[in-house]
Amino acid sequence: MLNAKAILAEAEQIVGISDTDSGVADNLQRLLAAIVSDFPVSEAGEQRIHRGLLRDSIARLEGLRWLRDYPEIAEEPIIAPVFLMGLPRSGTTYFQYLFDRDPRFRLIRTWESITPSPPPGFDPESAQARKAQWAQMRAPTFEGFDALHLIDADGSDECHAFLEQSFGAAGLNNLYRVPDYFDHILDGLDLVETYRIHKRQLQLLQWKSAPKPWALKYPNHVIALDAILEVYPDARFVMTHRDPVQVLASIAKMSANLRGLCEAEAVDRQQVGRDMLHFIQRHIDRIMAFDVGPHGSRVVHVDYYALIDDPVREMRAIHRGIGIDTPAEVAETVGRWHAANPKNARGRNDYALAHYGLDEAAVAEQFGDYIRRFAIPREQDGLARIGAKA
Repeated sequence: MLNAKAILAEAEQIVGISDTDSGVADNLQRLLAAIVSDFPVSEAGEQRIHRGLLRDSIARLEGLRWLRDYPEIAEEPIIAPVFLMGLPRSGTTYFQYLFDRDPRFRLIRTWESITPSPPPGFDPESAQARKAQWAQMRAPTFEGFDALHLIDADGSDECHAFLEQSFGAAGLNNLYRVPDYFDHILDGLDLVETYRIHKRQLQLLQWKSAPKPWALKYPNHVIALDAILEVYPDARFVMTHRDPVQVLASIAKMSANLRGLCEAEAVDRQQVGRDMLHFIQRHIDRIMAFDVGPHGSRVVHVDYYALIDDPVREMRAIHRGIGIDTPAEVAETVGRWHAANPKNARGRNDYALAHYGLDEAAVAEQFGDYIRRFAIPREQDGLARIGAKA
């Protein structure tokens, strides 16, 4: 049986420190109650979930231990980070890899996201061992995963792991069926505390290293823009926009496959469709609310179709939007990476809303205000406009 107190007690024993992060234990208790209530898991799935939540707790507590032993880590400045975001499945990973071509920015590496300790600037020799550890710890995925999500052993990674360490990551609802907990993340959970823990892990990684502005990708940052500004007042925001109907179909496929790794029963795809319709709608609601708020103008908006058509041109515009130039060598590197990684290079990713019990026309109408506000073409039209194949 999954037990929050037991997981945290085990993590405390392994790390040798008491948990002082406010509210995190309650978050874990609520998450596990939601899993028990709404997500019947197999025995192997229960073991998988336990390992993951224990790993998250250990990584967070190790950060606390380093801060206890070296209090100066808390003074490490995280200056003007760039948060890369958009609806899930709207091209944010591709966008992240373009930013990773620019040596002016620091991105989280895949092996750092799960094992941020020890700080690489303090113990640079640990990097190779941690890369090997990441390869061992990476859980098996499903067939076709590489076509759905770009990830490399030494590539850049998103912020999911750092947010999951306080159990404030919206993506938990893709891994497990916890729609009520997802709503709690938006409506009741302290996202400021979640991002303070996120910042602590960045400070840990940056300590004793040459500081650079961070480029921090996670699609679901869009639900927490106000909390991010409270923790990172000089944050810069860049947001991709893609046909939300296509986004919904893609995240439904991803979620069905991810949930299937733990679920005891056959995944109910129509249930997944309903869950993800609500999931995307709430993301859109947060985007639209922030857009008309006092900080809406701080967001640089990016057309997904224009980005994949001519990333060099779009990166120049994005750089202007966040107040920097585009050196010739960065433009050349971005162009070379784009040429070497064409669409579908890692396999085709086919999906349709009908597989999840949803009607395309009805979904397009539901998301109409968002589509019109950001002048987002339908997927087929956007790809046709740039001469790509749907």
